[in-house]
Amino acid sequence: MQKMVSFTRLCQWLCLMLMLLKIECSDDVEMTFIQSAVTKGAVCLDGSPPAYQFDKGFGEGVDKWLIHIQGGGWCESTKSCLLRVNKTNGVGSSTLMQKFNFTGVFSSKQEFNPGFYNWNRVIMRYCDGASFTGDVKKVDPATNLHYRGARIFNVILDELLAKGLNKASSALLTGCSSGGLAAILYCDKFRAMLPPTSQVKCVPDAGYFVHVKDISGKYHFEKFFTKIVKLHNSEINLPSTCTSKMKPGLCFYPQFILPNIKTPVFVINSAYDSYQVQNILAPEKADKHDSWSACKLNISNCSPTQLKRLQDFRSDFIKTLWSGMGRSVSNSTSRGMFINSCYSHCQTGNQINWLGDPASKLDNKAIAEVVSDWFYERNTTQLIDRQHTLPQQC
Repeated sequence: MQKMVSFTRLCQWLCLMLMLLKIECSDDVEMTFIQSAVTKGAVCLDGSPPAYQFDKGFGEGVDKWLIHIQGGGWCESTKSCLLRVNKTNGVGSSTLMQKFNFTGVFSSKQEFNPGFYNWNRVIMRYCDGASFTGDVKKVDPATNLHYRGARIFNVILDELLAKGLNKASSALLTGCSSGGLAAILYCDKFRAMLPPTSQVKCVPDAGYFVHVKDISGKYHFEKFFTKIVKLHNSEINLPSTCTSKMKPGLCFYPQFILPNIKTPVFVINSAYDSYQVQNILAPEKADKHDSWSACKLNISNCSPTQLKRLQDFRSDFIKTLWSGMGRSVSNSTSRGMFINSCYSHCQTGNQINWLGDPASKLDNKAIAEVVSDWFYERNTTQLIDRQHTLPQQC
C-alpha cells in the first residue's frame, strides 16, 4: 500500500512538472534602486541604496497591490552583519543583489497564480538584517555598518504610494521567513497607510517563529532574537502593545504580537518548518553531541526518538499558533491558516508548492486556492494537516 501511495504521488508530481514546462511561468522583472533614499539614511547594511522589483498590474488588477517582503535571516552581531555585506546573495548590499524571477504568488499568468496574477506585484528586497525594524543613527566608521531597516521599509512604501498604492482598492502584504515576520510586525501600519475603503490583509509565509523549548530544555533562540533587537535598536519599531508588557526580544515572536493585530492575517507555515527545526528545536548550542546533524539534513536519517521529538515540536507549534491567533479564530474571516507538514521553509514563491505539489496540499486544495478564497471571503479557512503526523518531503 505504501509503495502504491508513493507511486501515485510521483505520477501527480510529474504531471504537474510537465504542465509547468509547457508554459513559461517565470516573469523577468527589473530592479529599481532608490538613489534618493541615501540622503535620508535609508540604506542597506553597507550604505548602498534600497531596492525593489515592481511588475505592473493589468486589467481588473490595475488598482490592486501585492507587496512581498523578501526574507533572508538576521544578523545579531557586527561580525555576522559584516558577513552579510560580502555575501553574493545581496542580503546586506544592493550592489550584490540578483533579480528574482516572479513565480508562484508573483506570477503574471492566470494558470499559475489565479487569485493575484493581474495585480501590481512588488518584491521589497531585503538588506538590513533585522526584518526592516532597525534604526540606529550613528554609523561606526570602523565597519561602516548601517542599521536602518525601518527607514528602508518607509521609503519603499512612500515610493509605491506615489506610484498608485495610495489609491489601491485591494492590497496584500506578504513576506517569507524574516520577511514573513516583518509582514506581521508591520501589518497594522501597512493598513493605516492605505485608504480606509481599501481591502487590506496580510499573509506571512514561514514567518511564524515559535517561542518553545529546544532539545536541551532551554530557549537558546530567544537569546539570538534579543541580540538582534539590541544591535539594531529595533525596540522603537516593535508593537508597543508587546514591548510594554515583556522584554523587547520576545516581541519578535508572532505569538506575542498577533493577538493585538487588528488587520486580517492568514498564516502559511509548516508545522515542521525546516528552519525552525534546525535553529529553534535543535540548534547547535543545544546539540552538544552533534546527534541531530544528520537528521536535520535529511529527515530520513532521523531515529525513532528524534521523530518523536519532532512530533512533540509539531504539537507545540500548533498549540502556540492557536494561542497567538486568538480564541475566536475558528469561524473568523479575519484569521486564517494553512499549516501543512512539509519539511521546508517558505512556499508561496515556489511555483510547485504554490500551485499544488500533492504533498503540500490540504483537503486537496493548493495554497493558491486557499489564500484566494480567504482574501476574497469565499471561505473562512483554517486548515491544518491532520493526516501526516511526521514531516513530509515536498
